[in-house]
Amino acid sequence: MPQAGGNREPGQVGQTKATGFQIGVRRTFSVSMQAAWNLLTSEQGLAIWLDAKPPLALREGETYTTVEGVTGEIRVINQGQNIRLTWQPPGWSRSSTVQVRTIPAGEYTTISFHQEWLPGPGQRERMRRHWQDVLARLKTLLEP
Repeated sequence: MPQAGGNREPGQVGQTKATGFQIGVRRTFSVSMQAAWNLLTSEQGLAIWLDAKPPLALREGETYTTVEGVTGEIRVINQGQNIRLTWQPPGWSRSSTVQVRTIPAGEYTTISFHQEWLPGPGQRERMRRHWQDVLARLKTLLEP
């Protein structure tokens, strides 16, 4: 029986009725939202979290292919707040959705990566590790 809200399947960590398997990873940095956003949308920042080839023109409707062969499309950009895109690695039967957000946290800023429609628990764990690594790499630039 689903939990209150009816959104989560019993016994499946990270699986919901609405969006299948999903993962959210976030980290708070001692920088302004503008500084975090500027890094995420810079060529250097995009190389860390998206690694498109050639470097991506960050605008809605732009398609991309990463060095690892992931394909997708930038769907939504709310300047200074969030980017939503599709993400489909080779071998996945459908694309997932990734949302990158900057969230105010007092004098700090939280950067969040949330990914929905993952094919299963193995891919969920792989993407959890991937986004944690991305946040660790961003930290070296935001808080040297």
